[in-house]
Amino acid sequence: MIAPRNVLRHEWIGRHVRVARAANPSLAGVEGLCVDETKQTLRIATARGVVTVPKSVAVFRLLLPDGTAVEVDGRALVGAPERRLAHRG
Repeated sequence: MIAPRNVLRHEWIGRHVRVARAANPSLAGVEGLCVDETKQTLRIATARGVVTVPKSVAVFRLLLPDGTAVEVDGRALVGAPERRLAHRG
């Protein structure tokens, strides 16, 4: 079960994500459903289309199923998602 202590080890695709802060001010506030993840980016489907956000320059707010919001520094997400998910240990 996804919880604040283990969000890094879970799939983000299909979850509601908001860019809380970003080096590029135009990315701050981007909000929607995470539809794809690469080593360096998250792709977020918004009302205006899909926005690609570099992980390394943003802080993301992830909404958990219980309604809890967790902020995650994107630098902790950089890398192949399948490798991050494999470290569930």
